[in-house]
Amino acid sequence: MFLELLKKRRSIRQFQNKPVEQEKIDILVEAMLRSPSSRSLNPWEFVVVTDQQIIGDLSQSKPHGASFMKNAPLAIVVCADPAKCDVWIEDCSIATLLLHLEATDLGLGSCWVQIRKRQHSTDQTAEDYVKKLVGLGDEMVVEAIVAIGYGKEEKGEHPHSSLLYERVSYDHYGRKK
Repeated sequence: MFLELLKKRRSIRQFQNKPVEQEKIDILVEAMLRSPSSRSLNPWEFVVVTDQQIIGDLSQSKPHGASFMKNAPLAIVVCADPAKCDVWIEDCSIATLLLHLEATDLGLGSCWVQIRKRQHSTDQTAEDYVKKLVGLGDEMVVEAIVAIGYGKEEKGEHPHSSLLYERVSYDHYGRKK
């Protein structure tokens, strides 16, 4: 069941020293490419990175929240051409979520690294740093990087009691069941 997959998906930041098989990478790519997109404009593009030097450099894209990526065997840079669609952020986010879910379904761990609106240093954005590393042109934007691999850590599902049902209204904001 789909709900079971959602329960299993967790952010994994520790990876085994084991490459992701090409067959699984191909499935991950297909999942992203099947992502729904507003008006089918598909503004997203993806850079699949397996080169450990580049992944190490990507792990330095911002001062906090990216360093764990250095040990990931796979990273996927999620980017877009904003001239193609005004809702590129939403389209990229949907594709990234499908990537996370497919990774979980394949027995892989994954974790989102936010790049958009983050700084690499006081004089360079994380986006500009990543664009230079993977060869993106000025017209492109970077939303995130997803680190993927076989997890070293196993996390259980979030308990049902942690779900924020108090934030759900019915028919009218504030109306509870």
